[in-house]
Amino acid sequence: MVKTIQLTPDEVQHFVEVTSRCDFDIDISYNRYVVDAKSFLGVYGLDFRSPLTVSYEGYNAEFEEMLKKLTLAS
Repeated sequence: MVKTIQLTPDEVQHFVEVTSRCDFDIDISYNRYVVDAKSFLGVYGLDFRSPLTVSYEGYNAEFEEMLKKLTLAS
């Protein structure tokens, strides 16, 4: 799955906590930079002024609920 989200610096800690509880890989990217979504420093180092792309293959109800709140309308 691939979702486009908008994330603020204040939301990073919660985002990483939720992704860390998932038993599958999750990547978050901006342009050519791809980082592990379970890495606080990696995620915090991204540019929050632009949409971010989340890529994953798996399912976790808490993670999906969080993505619903962060996903940009398309």
